[in-house]
Amino acid sequence: MRASAHAFRDNAARARRDATLRAALAKLQRDTRSGRAGLMERLPEFEALRDAGKTIKDDALARLDRYLEAFEARVAESGGHVHWCRDADEACDAVLRICRGRNATTLAKGKSMISEEIALNAFLRRRGIEPIETDLGEYILQLRDEAPSHIVMPAIHLTRSQIADTFRDRHAGRDPGRPLDAAREITDEARAILREKFLAAEVGLTGANFLIAETGTAVIVTNEGNGDLVQTLPRTHIVLASIEKIVPTVADAFTLLRLLARSATGQEITCYTTFSTGPRRPGDLDGPEEYHVVLVDNGRSELLGGPFREVLRCIRCGACQSQCPVYGAVGGHAYGWVYGGPIGAVLTPALTGIDRSHPLPEASSFCGACEAVCPVRIPLPGLMRRWRERAFERRLGSPTARLGLAVWGALARRPAAYRLASRLVAAGLALAGRRR
Repeated sequence: MRASAHAFRDNAARARRDATLRAALAKLQRDTRSGRAGLMERLPEFEALRDAGKTIKDDALARLDRYLEAFEARVAESGGHVHWCRDADEACDAVLRICRGRNATTLAKGKSMISEEIALNAFLRRRGIEPIETDLGEYILQLRDEAPSHIVMPAIHLTRSQIADTFRDRHAGRDPGRPLDAAREITDEARAILREKFLAAEVGLTGANFLIAETGTAVIVTNEGNGDLVQTLPRTHIVLASIEKIVPTVADAFTLLRLLARSATGQEITCYTTFSTGPRRPGDLDGPEEYHVVLVDNGRSELLGGPFREVLRCIRCGACQSQCPVYGAVGGHAYGWVYGGPIGAVLTPALTGIDRSHPLPEASSFCGACEAVCPVRIPLPGLMRRWRERAFERRLGSPTARLGLAVWGALARRPAAYRLASRLVAAGLALAGRRR
C-alpha cells in the first residue's frame, strides 16, 4: 500500500458524516482521558519514567549501529538468523524466502504495524502464501479488507453489530441465526476458527515492541495470547521489526514496558508480555525449530541524521491518537496510510514524502495534547511545524492558503497594522455572531 494522504480533506469530510464512526471515536477519547487521569494518581513517578524512557531511546538512536550489531551477534549465538533489509521490497522478499524454505502455504501473523507499512499480506497472497491475522481486531479487518485505524486498537472504528454482520457474512457453513450480540460470543467464534489456523500454519510471524541488544531478545505485548501461539506452534518463527525498536538492555525494556501499557490502554501491564530468544533449545517443551529476525530500515536511517530524528523514539502506544481532537473527529483511515493521528502527521511525510502527504501536518490544532501524553516526550507539534515549513518552501498546498499565510506574515512584521487588522476581524466576527 502506498500513501494516499493527498486525499485527506475528502477522507476527513466523509468521516465527519459517519455517525457510527463519530460515536466510536468519542467513546475512545472519553475512556482514554479518564483512564489516564486514574493512571497518574496510581503512579506518581510517571513523569520520571517518561524522562527515563526518553533517555533510553535517545541512547539507542545515538548508538544504533553498535546496538544492532550486538543484537545480531546475540541472535546468532542463540541459533537464530538476522536478515538486514533496506526497504519494503527486501523485507517482503526475506519473509518469502523463509516461507518457501519451509514449503509454507499459510503464515499465522501476530499484530505488526511494520507489516502493514511494507504491505506484506498482499505481497505474500500474490505469491501463493495465505497470511492469517490472529489478533482479533486485525482478523476482523482482514475479513472486511480494511486497514487498521489505530495503532493499538485497529478496529476501534467498528461497532459490535458491524462485527457480527461481518462474521455472519464471512464465516460460511455456520448457523445464520446464531447469537453474536455479546462480545464473548464474537470472541468464542473467532477463537474456534483461528485455533485451526494456528495448528495448520507452517510459519508464524510477529512484530516486536522492543529488541534487546544485550540478549538478542524480541519482546511483544498482547492482551489475547495470540502472540504466544504464533511463536510456539509453527515450526518457524519470524520476527519482523524496524531498526529503531532496539533497546540496550533488559532493564531498559522493563522501563519502557512500564510506560507502554499505561500509555496505550491504561493497564498496569498487558495480559501477556512475551520474551523470545532464538529457536527451541534441547530440553525445551515447545518453541520453533527456526528463528529469524527481519530488520527493516525503510527510511529510518535517513531520519537519524535530520531534524525529524525524535520521531524514532515512538514506542507505538497510540496515546497521541487517542488524545488528538483531529483524530477524534475523523479517525485513522482519513490519514490515507498506515499511521494516523499526530504520529502519522510526522512519520508519513518522512516515509512517503512531503509532496504526497503535505495536508497531514496541517491537520492539527497545535493544542499540544499529543506531546503532553507521549510517554517518550516526542515534540510532535514542533515536528509538524517543521513539515509545514518545508511544504510552504516547496509551494505545496492551495494558493489561497499560501496567500493567507503571506498576508499574515506581512501583518505580523508590522505591529500597528496587525492590531488594526485584528480589530477589524473581531468586529466582523461580532457582527456575524449578532446576525445569527
